[in-house]
Amino acid sequence: MKKLSTLSSYMLLSLFGLIMIYPLLWLVSATFRTNAEIFSSIGLIPSHINWDSYINGWKGTGQYSFGTFYTNSILLTLPVVVGTALSSLLVGYGFVRFEFPLKKILFSLMISTLMLPGAVIIIPRYLLFKQLGWLDSYLPFIIPAFLGTFPFFNFMMVQFFRGLPRELDESAKMDGCGSFGILLRILLPLCKPAVFSVSIIQFIWVWNDFFNVLIYVNSVRKFTLPLALRMSLDAVANVNWSEIMAMSLLTMLPCIFIFFLAQKHFVEGISTTGLKG
Repeated sequence: MKKLSTLSSYMLLSLFGLIMIYPLLWLVSATFRTNAEIFSSIGLIPSHINWDSYINGWKGTGQYSFGTFYTNSILLTLPVVVGTALSSLLVGYGFVRFEFPLKKILFSLMISTLMLPGAVIIIPRYLLFKQLGWLDSYLPFIIPAFLGTFPFFNFMMVQFFRGLPRELDESAKMDGCGSFGILLRILLPLCKPAVFSVSIIQFIWVWNDFFNVLIYVNSVRKFTLPLALRMSLDAVANVNWSEIMAMSLLTMLPCIFIFFLAQKHFVEGISTTGLKG
């Protein structure tokens, strides 16, 4: 009876998994189809495999190819991810391991910004970045990332640091370590799961960001992949959907690859964050 129950559970989970992954499999299949076949069939096996959608789609619809847009996404995303990981690490370490005036008030203010809708601050931020001369560049994304402006990730690191015993700090102080020595030599190796979690989530958010890049970036040559995909739909009257599907799949691949590559650290970071209040 127990084996039958286990087998039923596996079959049910496998069926549910197939249902969840079906849209992705259909997307892969659609990259090899014609427009007529895309809108007439929900099967996963195309009648004819054609690689032209990847070749023509990569060329783009204007003077810039998708190689340019891929480079732009990398140039935007990597500095933001590095800045977010470093700044959230320092903010979490500071709030948990140091005592300073107005600490509780500042922490409460930081947490309260989590409930602030992004639409409320988009106009003040735009005006500020316009005065600084940062429009039509990636500075509105990179500079704030290094200044700890993401309260969600700051809170994640605070909760993780709260789970690390202070005895580690005391032992390091006895060996002559200073504050940054304790962070770099003792606590940072233990924070690897949380840093991986912050980096993966931020990478996916920034890589797929459409609205904010649309607001601050005006030049086509600086467009990232989400904007390039939308531009491809507007550039021609008759859309070749197989090319759009092919470029959409190539856009998704870095997120999928990074998630599965660091899945162990990501799950560990999520499961160990917030154990102590």
